[in-house]
Formats: sequence, structure tokens, C-alpha cells
Amino acid sequence: MGTDAPRTRRHRGLAFLTALLITVLVLGIAAAGFGWWTVQRSFPTTSGRIDVPGLTATVTVYRDDAGIPQLVAETDHDLFFAQGYVHAQDRFWEMDFRRHVTAGRVAELFGASQVATDAFIRTLDWRGIAEQEYALLDPTSRAFYEAYAEGVNAYLAQRDGADLSLEYALLAMQNPGYTPEPWTPVDSIAWLKAMAWDLRSNLGDEIDRALLAAELPPEEVARLHPGFAFGSMPTIVEGAPAAAPAAVDVAPPAPEADPDAGAAASDPAIAAAVAAPLASLRVLLDSVPELLGPEGGDLGSNSWVVSGALTESGTPLLANDPHLGPAMPSIWAQMGLHCAELRDDCTFDVGGYSFSGLPGIIIGHNQRIAWGFTNLGPDVADLFLERVDGDTYELDGAMAPLTVREETIEVAGGDPVTVTVRSTARGPIVTDIGSDFAAVAEGYPAATGEPDGEYELSLQWTALTPGTTPQAVFAVNRAQEWNAFRAGASLFDVPAQNLVYADVDGNIGYQAPGTIPVRATGDGTVPLPGWTSANGWTGTVPFEQLPSVLNPARGYIVTANNAVSNGGPMLTQDWDLGYRALGIERLLDERIASGEKLTADDLAEMQLDTADANANAMLPVIAGLELDGDAARGADLLDGWNGRADVDSAQAAYFAVFWRNLLDDMFDALPEHTRPEGGDRWFGVVSGLLGDPGARWWTNEDAGVAGRDAMLAHALDEAWGEASDRMGGDPDGWRWGRLHTLTLTNQSFGESGIGPMEWLFNRGPYELGGGSSIVNANGWDASIGYDVDWVPSMRMIVDLGDLDASTWINLTGASGHAFHPHYADQAPLWQRGETRPWPFTPAAVRDSAADTLQLDPAG
Repeated sequence: MGTDAPRTRRHRGLAFLTALLITVLVLGIAAAGFGWWTVQRSFPTTSGRIDVPGLTATVTVYRDDAGIPQLVAETDHDLFFAQGYVHAQDRFWEMDFRRHVTAGRVAELFGASQVATDAFIRTLDWRGIAEQEYALLDPTSRAFYEAYAEGVNAYLAQRDGADLSLEYALLAMQNPGYTPEPWTPVDSIAWLKAMAWDLRSNLGDEIDRALLAAELPPEEVARLHPGFAFGSMPTIVEGAPAAAPAAVDVAPPAPEADPDAGAAASDPAIAAAVAAPLASLRVLLDSVPELLGPEGGDLGSNSWVVSGALTESGTPLLANDPHLGPAMPSIWAQMGLHCAELRDDCTFDVGGYSFSGLPGIIIGHNQRIAWGFTNLGPDVADLFLERVDGDTYELDGAMAPLTVREETIEVAGGDPVTVTVRSTARGPIVTDIGSDFAAVAEGYPAATGEPDGEYELSLQWTALTPGTTPQAVFAVNRAQEWNAFRAGASLFDVPAQNLVYADVDGNIGYQAPGTIPVRATGDGTVPLPGWTSANGWTGTVPFEQLPSVLNPARGYIVTANNAVSNGGPMLTQDWDLGYRALGIERLLDERIASGEKLTADDLAEMQLDTADANANAMLPVIAGLELDGDAARGADLLDGWNGRADVDSAQAAYFAVFWRNLLDDMFDALPEHTRPEGGDRWFGVVSGLLGDPGARWWTNEDAGVAGRDAMLAHALDEAWGEASDRMGGDPDGWRWGRLHTLTLTNQSFGESGIGPMEWLFNRGPYELGGGSSIVNANGWDASIGYDVDWVPSMRMIVDLGDLDASTWINLTGASGHAFHPHYADQAPLWQRGETRPWPFTPAAVRDSAADTLQLDPAG
């Protein structure tokens, strides 16, 4: 017995360990199963039948193998009801989060850290303006918004909590008891304010100029904000000037600094007075959730349209790729809205890109016309320096009452916060927000002779006046020809966009819509005193005076956020400088000159072009330098490079590192919040300085560098060391894609800082080519790093000769549910520059269907 005891104990120990391991395994499997069930329980039903109260007849939802829905209904009411239902199936958390942002209610979800941004949005009163716009809707448009909301709420009646989306399970851990409210039409309309805010044009430039003017003379402020080179860069309406460069390997001329552009900022007293609060305002603006993307010079888009005279099919082709901030899921939701039969009570047959939460199709085509958007970028927002006394402000020598209201912000896990909002007739006082804003008045009265008192900054912005954009989408969706399209465009007041057009009859066109202010004085580039109406807005540009063209003689129209026209009303002083537009026109002109007709594949290939005009401007100068050491090795690497930012290019990687180091060395003395991000504006600045080797910006005393050639050599040397540290000592292993990566980040939970949570919702990284102000505009911010910050958020080519031959791609996928098969399935295709078939006609939609769901009227 004694000899058996240890063995018995060992057996018992082994049995215990075995049982423990089995228990852990079972628990692990159970936990994994529970986790997978939690993830999958919110996936929508996409086949079979569902009874849905509120429908008047059956709606069929076809989904292809990418999960893209095509809806077929008997009435307009049922079509938009079903759109709301399907959007909620795929993207309700995204919709719920967005409406909290646009209402200034994010603190209700995530706590006190969001109070400042909520206070800012409450100050601008996005939701209040949306409520006024809803009241102004015509009865038909109101019915569409109401039907959409009914469809969303029909889905909410069937599910709640984690059954809606995985995010609600995680939210419950920190905010238990939260239940989504019913959807309302105002929730939809408020999203348009987010669009307008993210595409607000030059407010950042206005702040930047004021901050620079506090430290630099006017001529240098102007030099750092070069104007559009009208004599050599293409405009949308006129096209490229006759003298424009024709070869793709020739760099465009540098834009010229306009001395008058800095003159408005020449009052150093105003600049000094507003510098501190503007710096705080800039920080706050950067903290507002960017639902479309980061505000900046590279946030734009490409679109162009080619007439049938230049195409192989003899009918027009239209290309569009809006450049927006990358998001997970994508900003866009692809969808088709089809009436089974077009008649008086069913009037839509349209497909394209929608926004979850908003009825209708934003960009796409119907059975007769196609359209695309790029950001027009007019100056529609101005800051004013106000003299305030309590609840009054001065205007033309008299004191006028401020409009005062209180906003209460509910805070998850904390006490409510009350915000007092004061507004002039122009707009809200933005320096009331929070305690971070320094007093504007310090030193200002003494420096200017103005009276002592309280000085604040107010914001006037066209989107703070109720408008007609909520009904414009429906008018454009149903337009059948050019005049009806223009009528729909006339309703599109904010954000103002470039609209390109094509139709099945062979016409192509361009229209600039939007509410664009006319100023009594100034050009809107810097804050001005608001106590005199001499500095105010006197009206808006009539729609009939906005640029428009139909069937231009050259046979194509290109828009890439460049200037619209070298004439007409003043729209802005801060155009994109035109590098992308020039690149697209060169590609088109080369093909036309060859005598070959254009195809849809040609346009898709053009969207992926990586020619870097900035590199082409710098390479000849670098080749002429006398160098040694690492700088010489860098120049040798660049020698013979074709100037294309391809994903596998070692030269593109090294040039990007050189460019970032150059900007850092040249402009390291600029004030905080004005550092170069490296896009088209800074291409223009440095390109303009290349011809002035002794300019002050070529000197960096801390680095012991003086003069252009020495500065370039210094940056080449630094870049070789940094590139070696990042990618290894052998340049044969360097590639641009190793530095230039895209991580698709969930807007709500994706930046939590909690690794497992970010793993749940984010995807990537994806290696990319392209870059800032390149046609394939995978932009990056040189003040931060090399990661991709804005992208072609989708790509589409519409073939007006055969709509079913059109192609499209989304950045991520159709679904907003993490781990759903269609959460990110289009991302690898997008990364490689591929597109998917875009079925549109009834037969094509049915043939492509992988799943079919019927939504039946309940009972």
C-alpha cells in the first residue's frame, strides 16, 4: 500500500489537472461561442420574408454577393420606408452615433470627455437649424422623410440592444440602460449640417492667416498662402490655358503670391488680439468628430465627364471619386431605389451612393442621367471681432441685444452641464465655449485706440440659415434632363458642390450651386471688426450667376476642386491649386491626341494615376546640386525616377521622407497650429521659393543651414538616415507602401485606446500608393507622419450607353457590423484599384442577386 500511495496521488493530480484543463477548454469554447453569438446576433436577415407594419405593399430587397441592396417597391412611400429599414439593418449604430454628434449629445453616450465638442455643436445649433428646415419642406419631401423614419423605427421595433449592433453591448458596460430613441426626420436632416461643416472650405485658412499675421509681415503671409495660377492652371469652365504644359513629366508652374491677399491681415493689433482665442478655436475645431474627413487643402474630390464624341461607345462616360476621411464603415452606403413601375405615386429609379440616415441617393444615376460631386469650396464662413457688453453688442454705433439661449448637455456618469449661447445677428459667439479661450481684448484697445471692453469672436456661416438642401436630393434623383437637373441643383444650398452631368441623349454639363455670400468689404480671408455693417454680408450670389456650362466644345469637363472660372462672382480666394485637375486633363489630352477613343476602363485607370507634380518640380533642382555622403546617395536614388508615387517604389518612399524633413526644417519657426501638412498649398509655397534661393525660408539657424541648395542637401541627408531607420539600410527593400498605410478606423470605438476594442472594429493596415494632390489622392499629413489621412472614399464609372456596364467600389463594405462578411470585403479590391459590376436594370439586378428578402405588410 505504501508504494501505491504516491502513484495514487499522482493519478489524482493528473485527474485534477485534466478536469481543470477540460473545464478551462469548455469555458473557453463557451466564451468564444457566446462572443460569436453576441457578434452575430445583430447580423440582419437578408433572405426569406418578414412582416413589417407600415408597408402598403411588398418590397423586394435584392442583395448581390457583396451585400449591396437593391430595393424594388410599388410606391414612393414604401420605397423610402424600405430604405430606412435596410439602412437600419446594416448601419443603425452608425446612424445613432451620427445623430448624437449632430445634436451635440455625444456626452450622453461617452461621458464628460465629449462636453466641449457637444457645447460647440450646440452653439452652432445644427439640430435647431435642421428643425427649421424640416418645417420648410414641401409636403412631398416631408412625406419622404417621414416614410424613411417609419422604416427605421419599424426595424427598431423588432430589435434592441446587442441585437441591433455589437457596439450597444460594449456601450452597456459603461453606460448601462441606454436605449436608442425613435428615429425622426430631423435626425436625417441634421446629417446635412455635418456634411456642410466637414466641407466648410476655408475657415481653417482664415484662422491660419490670422495666426501668421500676428508674427509675420503681410507679404510673407501672402507667400505662405499662394493664389491660384489662373494663367497656367486649368479652370473648370474654361479648361487649361493655351500655354499650359502638355507633357506629364513637366512640373506645373508655381502659383504666385498675391500681395493683396495678405493685406487684409496687415493690422498686427487685430492679429495679436485674436491669435490666442483662434489657437484655442483651432484645437476645438480639430476635436469635433470629422464625419466626412479632416478639414484641409487635400480634402477634395475628382470628377470628370467625357462626351460621346470622344468615347468608343459614342455615349458619355462619367467618373467620380470623392476624397474624404477614411472611416469604418465607409461613409457611403451603396444602394438602388427602384419603382416596380414608374407612375405618379412611384417616381424613382435610381442607384448609387447614399448616406445611412438620409433618404435618397447622393451620387449616382437614374435611368436617364448621371451626376457626380466634388467640393466647390466657396468661402461661406467668416469670423468677426465683436465688441460686447453683457448681453448686448455694438453695431454701427448702437448697442443691439444678443440672442441668448441655454443648452443643457446630459453627461453619462456625470451631472448635466448648462451652456449659455449668445448670438449676434450674424451668428453665434464662438469664444463663449469653455474656459480655454483667452480674453480677446488683452492689449487690443491700447494698440488700436479702440475703447476698452469685452471683445469676442462670432461666426457667420451660410449653413446656419435654414435652406432647401433636404429636398434637393429628391429633385436631382428624379431629374430626366439638363433643365430639371439644374432646377434640382438650385435647391442645393449647403454644402456647395461642383456638379457634373451626363445623360443618355449625349449631353454633358457642369453646374455650381450653393448659397455663397456677397461681402460689402474684404475677401473673407481674415477676421474683420463686426461693429460696423461695412464689413458684413450684403446678400448672396444669384443662382443664375453661378458658373454653368453645357456641351463644351472640347468635349470634356474636369473638376478637382480647382478654380471654376477666371471670371464671374468671387467665390473664394482659397482654391485647390489645380495639380490634380492638370493631371487629369493631361491624361485626357494624351489619349485624345493619340486618336484613340476613351473607354470606361481608361477612366478607371486614370483614377489610379500616381504622377506627382511636386516631385517633378523638385527633381531637376535636386539633380543640379553638388552633394556628398548620404545626400548624394539620396540624389542618386532619385536620378531617373519617373516621379510616380507607386506603392512599390523605393524612390517614392525616399522622396516622401525628404519632403517631410524639408518642410520641417524650412518652417519649424511657424506658430503652433500653422505647421505644413504638405498638400497642394505647400507644394505651391515651396515651388514658388525654388526660384528665390535666398528667401528667408531657406535658412534654419538651429540646423546651421542657409540658402536653398544647403537646405535641400540637409533634407536629403536627414531623409536618408530616417528612411534607413524605418525601412532598413538597403534601399532595394524600400517601398512607399511600407510607410504609406491606411488603417480603417471605427469613428466611435476605433480610437478608444483599448487594443482589444480597436481590434474588434478597425481593419488594416493596407499599403497604398498615391499621395497628396495626386490624382490617386491617398493623402497624408506631413506634420504628423506618412499614414493615409484622406482617400478616394469610393470610385465609380457610369456608362451612359449601357448603365449595366457601369462599375463602382466602396472603401469598406455594405455592412456596419463588425465581422460580418461584408464589413470590409470591398477594401482589398479598393486597395488594388479594382471595381465591381454595378447592375441597374431589373433583369441585371435579379441576375446578380445572391440573397432576396421580401418585406411584407403586416397582416
